[in-house]
Amino acid sequence: MSTKPSTTRSALGTKKPQGKVVARKGPKKLLPVPDRLKRLFTSLYAQIDGGHFNNAIKTCDKVLSLDPKDNDALRTKLFLLLQTEQYITALELITTQPTMSQFGFEEAYALYRLQRETEASQKLNELKALQGDDRGSIHLQAQMSYRQGSYQVALDLYNQLLDTAEPGSEEHSDILTNLQASQQHLDFINTGFLQALDALPVQISSAIESAPPPAATAPSITASLLSTSLKADDPVNDQQAKPATKKVRKSRVPPGVIPGVTPPPDPERWLKKSERSTFAQGRRRKGGGGGATQGVASVESSTLVPTGPISHTPKSGGSKGKKRK
Repeated sequence: MSTKPSTTRSALGTKKPQGKVVARKGPKKLLPVPDRLKRLFTSLYAQIDGGHFNNAIKTCDKVLSLDPKDNDALRTKLFLLLQTEQYITALELITTQPTMSQFGFEEAYALYRLQRETEASQKLNELKALQGDDRGSIHLQAQMSYRQGSYQVALDLYNQLLDTAEPGSEEHSDILTNLQASQQHLDFINTGFLQALDALPVQISSAIESAPPPAATAPSITASLLSTSLKADDPVNDQQAKPATKKVRKSRVPPGVIPGVTPPPDPERWLKKSERSTFAQGRRRKGGGGGATQGVASVESSTLVPTGPISHTPKSGGSKGKKRK
């Protein structure tokens, strides 16, 4: 009789083939700060060249997080903020960074764009005292004079810039446009307005010239408002004032229910049937009658009293009485 070879030893002796052991990657080694700055400036140049100014501002912030005193990053960020019309942020950058005090013209320009002409004029005067007149300051002074209505001053400044501008350049065309606008406003004030008055009839022109300037109307208080304010301030009226009656909330009635007509719901509807008071009465009714349909049960004799003659004769007719043939 042949015995079967035992598989326990062979199973214990064999080992499962192990897979390839994957080595765990450790944390990435950070590059040195100069290499990281080099990469950031490379991407910053590409973003500015492509016109992606908002992303370029974020790259400047990354550079400043590594080197807060990098002048190139600060100047580039200021240029980008002015280019994207973020003038409040540009002012904060100039005032908070001590190395940005040299950008006085950019500060004056941001103040001008924020319609803070008084502060911008003061800043321009400080720049003139320190650096003298340069083309940027003259341009800004001319624009401020035009906005404030000093068209003659703006016209003189634009003529001064036009004499030294290169013909055919973009600056030359901008100066010509602003010069024509200043000249038109000045002509209207000096001659056009007077000619328009002369063209009017004598009665209208004399009425316009003799009319007094409109008087400033003071805010008037009507008698009704004055009386109501006096009543409100009077303590006697406050004591005599009746308290406001609180409205009684109406009871919520379900739809289809008429108060006084619809019977109320069963108070034991939440109980089990076996726990209700009518459960025992139903069982007595089923077992006590005996199936009788006639007669009245008297309590004293506890016997059935027939109310009418009972016939014991079977009923004639019907299918039950017929015999099968």
